[in-house]
Order: sequence, then structure tokens, then C-alpha cells
Amino acid sequence: MNFYAFRTARIALAAMTMITANAFGADAGFEQELLSIQQEWAIANYNSTDKSARRAAFDALVEHAASFAKRYPNEVEAIAWDGIVLSTYAGEVSALSAMKYAKAARDRLLEAEAMNATALSGGILASLGTLYSKVPGGFMGFGDDAIAEQYFERALAVDDTNIDSNYFYGEFLLDQGKPVKALMYLNRAADAPPVVDRPVFDAGRRAEARALIETAKRKLS
Repeated sequence: MNFYAFRTARIALAAMTMITANAFGADAGFEQELLSIQQEWAIANYNSTDKSARRAAFDALVEHAASFAKRYPNEVEAIAWDGIVLSTYAGEVSALSAMKYAKAARDRLLEAEAMNATALSGGILASLGTLYSKVPGGFMGFGDDAIAEQYFERALAVDDTNIDSNYFYGEFLLDQGKPVKALMYLNRAADAPPVVDRPVFDAGRRAEARALIETAKRKLS
């Protein structure tokens, strides 16, 4: 993928499902703020149609996620979400700045992976897979399709019903020219268990999955 395509892809690394903050000893305030960041991300990503409003929403979200991670440095979800927000932001900024934020996102997500690779139902692994698949390789970046696929497979080994892991692997396979295999994962994403506490995200991701299903079917016709 060339650099322009990376910049305009608006890498929608999702808030990964099945939040388990309490399992890591986080208090109610932490869990509430984590959900707030996830909701802000979904609204900015799916409901902000005006370009300037979208950019302003993500500007604020980058600051919020960074502050959250700074206050909870030992909580893997906080670190992971800082990386997820940065990865999306890389698709919102200029071409000159995009790689800086993509690398910062990768480093944050690798930090989260080292803390607990299976957190967020494999979402950290799927987020890394998406970054490695979207970012250009070579001298311009760190993209690597082989590494990306390994991350997707690891994510699905953690939770094969996760809507994001299935969606992003399906998208990756479609980009690789494998529409038959892609359809299997995209259909799993469309039929994944509902994310009941994040309805904006849930509706947006399912709509994206259904759109790619139609794209895959056209490629097969």
C-alpha cells in the first residue's frame, strides 16, 4: 500500500470488545473512563461527517487517551487505547505527520502486548495486525504483510468471535486478493455477538463488514 493510501485509509482500529477492566483490578472510575474513550472514538469515527469537526474530535481524543494512559500506566487497556487512538489519528493528519503517529501507535501497542497479549479479547494483536497491514513498508515505514497475518491469526486464536479481529482479517484477505477466504471472516464479523454497551461502534463496524461482504461478492461474480 502506498503512503497516500495509508493516509487516506483512516485506520479504524477499533475499540476491542469484551472489556475486562475489573479482572485487572481497575476501579469503577477507570472502567467508566475507558468506556468514555471508546464511545468518543466511535462517535468521532462514525458520526463526524464534517472534516473539521472530525479532526477536532480526534484532536481532543488524542489528548484524553494520552492523559488516561499517563494516569493508569499499569493498566493494559489504557496503554492499548492510547495506541488505538494514535493509529486512527495517523489517518487524520497530513502525510508528513502520519508516519510519526503510526510509529507511536505501534510502540504503544507493542508495550500493551508485552503487558498482556490476550487483553481486550485479542484486540491488541488485531490492532497490531491492522497497523502492519496498512502502513507502507520499505524505507517509508514498517509495514509487513507476513507479520500482519501472524498477528491476525494470534488474535483469532484468543477469541474467534471478536468482531474486530474477524473484520480486519477479512479486510486484509480481501486486499490480498483472497475474496473467498475473506468472506468467511467478514461474515463472522457481521454475525458477531453484539457489543451492547457501545451501540455506535457496533452499528458502524457491522455496516463496514456488510459493505466489504458486498465488495467480496462482486469480486467473485
